[in-house]
Amino acid sequence: MTRLAAPEMGGFFVGLARALVAAVLAGVLLLVRKEKLPDKKHWKSISITALGVVVGFPVFSSLALQSVPSMHGTVINGLLPAATALMGVLLTREKPPLAFWVWTLIGVGTILVFAALEGAGQPQLADGLFLIAVLLGGMGYAEGAKLSKALEGWRTICWALVFAAPFLVVPVFLLGQNLQNVSSSAWLGFAYVSTFSMFLGFFPWYKALAQGGIARVSPIQMLQPVLSLIWSALILNEGLSARVVIFGLLITAIAWFTRQAAQARTPKDLA
Repeated sequence: MTRLAAPEMGGFFVGLARALVAAVLAGVLLLVRKEKLPDKKHWKSISITALGVVVGFPVFSSLALQSVPSMHGTVINGLLPAATALMGVLLTREKPPLAFWVWTLIGVGTILVFAALEGAGQPQLADGLFLIAVLLGGMGYAEGAKLSKALEGWRTICWALVFAAPFLVVPVFLLGQNLQNVSSSAWLGFAYVSTFSMFLGFFPWYKALAQGGIARVSPIQMLQPVLSLIWSALILNEGLSARVVIFGLLITAIAWFTRQAAQARTPKDLA
């Protein structure tokens, strides 16, 4: 859906405006439920979460998708589970077993090989943008998961969106001056990423990360490239090459082994 919107609207606009729309939805939900402002001790975590998943990941991934097919970008995003797990170790006391890291590195290596083959052996600027997006996204996921233990998943993303909103209004207004000739399909893609990718999707995801542990749940993200490849073929008519299918199946298998490794030693509940 980002690929539908970004080429016509621009990566910066899609990345920031989707967050602003989601922030309005989050603000309405918080007002309807008469939620109180979070304690000041949580503001730092909310800000880090907002930097990672409200601004960082959407903007850099949208910029990258201006110039590469969705199928290419979605496989690079398969690095996100490793980034989330790494940030989880840095930000929390989770200590996954060695087998988890071995399988994670195998997954990272597989994705990097795919990226090199797709780029004719040469890295592309879009790959660098995706890597920045992945690192920031992993940070936001891990910090948000930690915060969800105190605020619950839906409150975490709602407050992260609301905290970021004041910084989004001016750039979104300036970037949105020339959108008169945008197609209906681009608006559809933008509406989807604003409502589901940027808002509703975080509700179950943060809850899962908080309840199951970052290391145990994050490998499920390795399935995201495979699912996105299928949707890219159905919605964008991007052809499924044999290489894409093979690497998609490899990543699916690696995700399963990584999750099994993470479950081999159940981490203690984080306080």
